[in-house]
Amino acid sequence: MRSPFRVCFVCTGNICRSPMAESVFRARVEEAGLDGLIETDSAGTGGWHQGDEADPRTVGVLARHGYGTEHSARQFRPSDFAERDLVLALDAGHQRHLRRLAPSGDAADKVRLLLSYDPKATQLDVPDPYYGGNDGFDECLEMIEPAAEALLEAIRAELRERGALADAAGSDADLPGSGDTSGYGTAGDHISGDDIPARRP
Repeated sequence: MRSPFRVCFVCTGNICRSPMAESVFRARVEEAGLDGLIETDSAGTGGWHQGDEADPRTVGVLARHGYGTEHSARQFRPSDFAERDLVLALDAGHQRHLRRLAPSGDAADKVRLLLSYDPKATQLDVPDPYYGGNDGFDECLEMIEPAAEALLEAIRAELRERGALADAAGSDADLPGSGDTSGYGTAGDHISGDDIPARRP
């Protein structure tokens, strides 16, 4: 049995952007019926808000759009790389921090910018809404939603090619957007972040 594909979203304090991305992506995964194959969480580059719930403005915008959130902020640690297949930074500063934190080149290669998955994105940074009003949180959600959908499609394509979807559902035809995977994948296949394409900053 394959291990789930593990994704972690990272922002500064893990109370605004990254929990928003985590909630949106988890909802997309559940809608696709892939919650047994893909796991997601989030963290911050710093530990200032360790143990705190998500910012009330994040909770509010998620609730208005039908997303739930149960969250406890935490700091991303070097040891987290070994337990994640893909680490999604919310802006270039987070990406640089995470790559410096990585204990190896392979670990650093797991770090990508979330918006790099959205081919229609006009920028690669999700701006920090913390010091502004509710409009900034709405703007973040508008940027995160299409990127989360594109990220899911990239991961689902890789799971399909490796045969993992057939393992989970009995047949790829049972899942949205799935296709024939005959001849693909072995029980020993491991999916890494390098297999998931994204635009480089």
